[in-house]
Amino acid sequence: MEKNSITMKELPESEQPYEKCEKYGANCLSDSELLAVILRTGSRGECSTALARRLLQQLPGKSITGLFHSSFEQLREIKGIGKVKSIQLLCLTEITKRMLKGKKQLETLLCEQPAQIAAYFMPSMRFLETEQVRLLILNGRHAAVNNLLISNGSFNSAMASPREVFYYALKHKAVAIILLHNHPSGDPSPSREDLLLTKRIAETGQLIGIPLLDHIIIGDNRYVSVKESGYSKMLDKQEK
Repeated sequence: MEKNSITMKELPESEQPYEKCEKYGANCLSDSELLAVILRTGSRGECSTALARRLLQQLPGKSITGLFHSSFEQLREIKGIGKVKSIQLLCLTEITKRMLKGKKQLETLLCEQPAQIAAYFMPSMRFLETEQVRLLILNGRHAAVNNLLISNGSFNSAMASPREVFYYALKHKAVAIILLHNHPSGDPSPSREDLLLTKRIAETGQLIGIPLLDHIIIGDNRYVSVKESGYSKMLDKQEK
């Protein structure tokens, strides 16, 4: 009778991730071995390490970071990855995001430091497959008190108008605001449309007394602060 699956104990000791981890540490495990530990069991005819290797080849980019771009439905379609394993993998990615964000709370962000704001939002925004626009609501001390999703667009566009931005700013009693959005391409360089939107919101904010302190664009482990980079001044020169 054919066996349904190969057990971990049938592998050579050098290929058994649990034993390897115990002896050398988790940092010595390959991506597929780490996934094998999370998956725990294999599927019909293959052990967990073989399943993990095949899973890696079917993830976006054939990389472990492809988990950030995979939905429950997409994972479940992979042979050998059923409902339970899909949930395990999704929970792993969520744990990773929360660990990357760390203990820093929204209220402790120093809004004069774009790098700190970018670091806070990077784990949750860098792997998004569509552009999102978020609004950071600041109080009189310029401390962040709320973080709102105001637009969810396509791969290369997320529409947000000054009307929408200041509707939420006024509703949440903002004294000042910071705008954030992501570029799914991974390149945070602002487009002309990004800069025009920044200028329109900044001008509207001056009129109604809710200044736009910055517009931060999130890429793949990179960011651009429009204020810090001087892009807005470049746009002013082009329009003169």
